[in-house]
Order: sequence, then C-alpha cells, then structure tokens
Amino acid sequence: MGTIHPLEAQVIFEEKYGVVEWVKRYDPVDELIFTILSQNTTDLNSARAFQNLINVFGTPENIAEQPVELIVEQIRIAGLGNIKSVRIKKVLLEIKRQVGRYDISFLRDMSTEDAKKWLRSLDGVGPKTAAVVLCFAFGMPVMPVDTHVYRVSKRLGWINSKISVEKAHDKLESIIAPEYRYKLHVYLITHGRKICKAIKPKCHECIFAQKCPSSFSKS
Repeated sequence: MGTIHPLEAQVIFEEKYGVVEWVKRYDPVDELIFTILSQNTTDLNSARAFQNLINVFGTPENIAEQPVELIVEQIRIAGLGNIKSVRIKKVLLEIKRQVGRYDISFLRDMSTEDAKKWLRSLDGVGPKTAAVVLCFAFGMPVMPVDTHVYRVSKRLGWINSKISVEKAHDKLESIIAPEYRYKLHVYLITHGRKICKAIKPKCHECIFAQKCPSSFSKS
C-alpha cells in the first residue's frame, strides 16, 4: 500500500471538509493562558476555565496578582488546577519581568524560530504550547501537534511510529510547506475526531483508505 504526500492530502481534505481560513483566536497573552489551560483536557473544559478567569479577574495583570488558591478555584474544571495555576502565574510574572508589561505581541516581529525559543524559555511552555500560541495568535507558519495530529500523521506514515510528540513538531514542519501547516493542523484534528479515531478508526469511511499504510490495521 502506498503513502500520500501532505500536499495531496491537503487537496483531498479541502474537498472533504471545506476551505479552512486562519482566524485569530485570542490576543497573544490570553492565547498563552488558554493553551496552558488546555493541556490534558478537552477544548470545552479549557474554554470554560479560561472564561471563568476572564469573568472573575478581567486581565492577565489581575490574574498574575491573585493568590494561587484563587486561580485554582476558577480553573478547576480544566483539571490539574494545582499545577496549571502555578504555571500560569509564573509565566505571567516572568513575562512582566522580562518585557515590563503583560504583553508578548513583540513576538510577531521575530523570526518563527526565535519566537519559538523565547516562548519555550518560559517555565512550563513546551513545543506544543509555543506552536499553538504562534499559530493561533500570530498566524505564524508552525505545526502544533496535539493528540489527533500526532496519531493521524503516524498512521499516514508522515512521521515514524516511535518519534516523540516533541520531535514530531520539527519533523512535520520539515515535510509540510509553511503555507499549508495551519490548514493541515485543522484538517488532521477534524479527521482524527471524525474518522481516524484512537480506538476503532473508521477506515472503511476514510478518504485515504486506498493509500494509507495503516488502513484496516488496528494501530
């Protein structure tokens, strides 16, 4: 069974799921807070936790000034509140220390690689969180790898089955042209949720069934 090139997949995905256009989600610091909240939880729960923070505290500055215990109360729904509350507070205070204000909009003037490095220098910010912020707040050509992107990319043969999630970011960016990274990120998530599920993938309904090296397998 053959494989399918990312560019070919992009065309097929678009025919199946429609055209994807980049839309800014949150302001950069808000996006960073939201992404930390989204770690190891559902989009719905992280969105609710983020909205709780904004409703109660209003601004990143006010969030940073709160005792950790009060932050935990607002984000409990996202899980791991004791960890995420400390992480959010530390990240915000470090941004203020380095930049002088709670603002990371300056990243848009940096190269993608330099912006990645800056974000990843913050305690608790790894490759995925950095990529999500740069992608959704700035529209930079990065490839965030969540559980769906990771699983579907492996099944399509784009990344080695043993590669780590961290290394998958660089590997996927090396084979996907910059202008297609955001679109394929969205398409891979959509496909992973609808068809290429972790358990019992619907290979018989898959648009790549004839070319996917994992088609009809139980991987």
